[in-house]
Amino acid sequence: MARRTLKGMIAGVCLAAASVGPVTAETLAEALVGAYNTSGLLEQNRAVLRAADEDVAQSVAALRPVIAWSSDVTRSFSDTRSAATLSSVSNTASLGLSATLTLFDGGNNRLSLEGAKESVLATRAALVSIEQEVMLRGVQAFMEVVRATEALQLRQNNVRVIGEELRAAEDRFEVGEVTRTDVAAAEARLAEARALLASAEGSLDIAREEYLAVVGRYPGTLVEPQALPTLPANVEAAKSQALRNHPDMSQAQHQVTAAEIGIAIAEAARRPTVSLRGSYGLDENFDNDNRQIGGTIGLQAEGPIYSGGALSSSRRQAMAVRDQNRAQLLQVSQIVPQNVGTAYAQLRVARASISASSEQVRAAGVAFDGIREEATLGARTTLDVLDAEQELLDARNALISSEVDETIAAYTVLATLGLLTAESLQLNVPRYDPAEYYNLVKSAPVQSRQGADLDRILNALGRE
Repeated sequence: MARRTLKGMIAGVCLAAASVGPVTAETLAEALVGAYNTSGLLEQNRAVLRAADEDVAQSVAALRPVIAWSSDVTRSFSDTRSAATLSSVSNTASLGLSATLTLFDGGNNRLSLEGAKESVLATRAALVSIEQEVMLRGVQAFMEVVRATEALQLRQNNVRVIGEELRAAEDRFEVGEVTRTDVAAAEARLAEARALLASAEGSLDIAREEYLAVVGRYPGTLVEPQALPTLPANVEAAKSQALRNHPDMSQAQHQVTAAEIGIAIAEAARRPTVSLRGSYGLDENFDNDNRQIGGTIGLQAEGPIYSGGALSSSRRQAMAVRDQNRAQLLQVSQIVPQNVGTAYAQLRVARASISASSEQVRAAGVAFDGIREEATLGARTTLDVLDAEQELLDARNALISSEVDETIAAYTVLATLGLLTAESLQLNVPRYDPAEYYNLVKSAPVQSRQGADLDRILNALGRE
């Protein structure tokens, strides 16, 4: 829908408070690109996701044989006192290799791998939620600068108009048309207007600092969005869509699955473990020609008999975690549609306020022009003119705030639907592929071409 009933472009005001540089026009999309590219919160949670990816690699590694080496160099010496004193010294060295492969563990390692994969999917969904938070904060920072800038312009204009009213009152007082009371009322109103102007300047400074924190730079001239995003017209349909697509729902569902796998892992810990073990070694004595080379191979089976109740406690704990995550899923399934309904209500309120405020601005403008004309004829007092001017100012300020609230509410609706992402908004940013790192580490590479690819990715991310 068409936007901006007052202004289509916001002039850069109070630029002295900003960093020195040319003023550039900036759209909401460009601000969101800045927020996406400079967000430390996104970088932090991408690192969290990469750490979760490594859990998969470690679970894969647990299914493979473990090969280790050991070495030892020993010098032994002794003195024996008896009928004759005997001294002995020996120097020996040993080198060995050992290998262990788990043949059966009750499914523990396989279950751990499946649980790690579910945790990765949950962490990916959490990253999308964080991205939505960053995007919504970017929208709010942009629109709050718009709100503060327009409010400041109104306050500046208000000071100018009241200053003119004060001069007119003083002139009329000189010729005896008004009393000293009229002049004092105009002086008081001008002092109030200047105080409110100072407050508006402070509000703009605060909004600019928030913009810097979110977008990574001070705002230039902000071009207000001329249209709002397309939203589902039916709230119930929007709620159903949110339940299907919102990342919080996906995260909670994967957490429940991971917790159920955790119960199976706790039960598998009660089962026996069968391992194939082998060793090969060399023992060398440096004091003579003795040398021994040999090895062993065998099967080893072990299992718990009594653990002091630890295994039972682990299973109960896993069941409690499962119940916790199920309750969390239920809670999220209630919060997500509630947030959709709340966002739509806020959007309806903002639109109703725009309609009412537009009519209020029109009527207050007519009233102000009429009262000011009547005052020149002596039918109205200076105070009447000042009151009418204040009503017009309040109406314009309310309209500005309602338009800003409408934009924020519309993008909040997108966030409640799970659609406030760089991809959905089609922002011109380098897309972060959460599967790229996972695909390289899921097979637990050691030294290979995959290892070189991992180094390339980590260097691109600014890591060593």
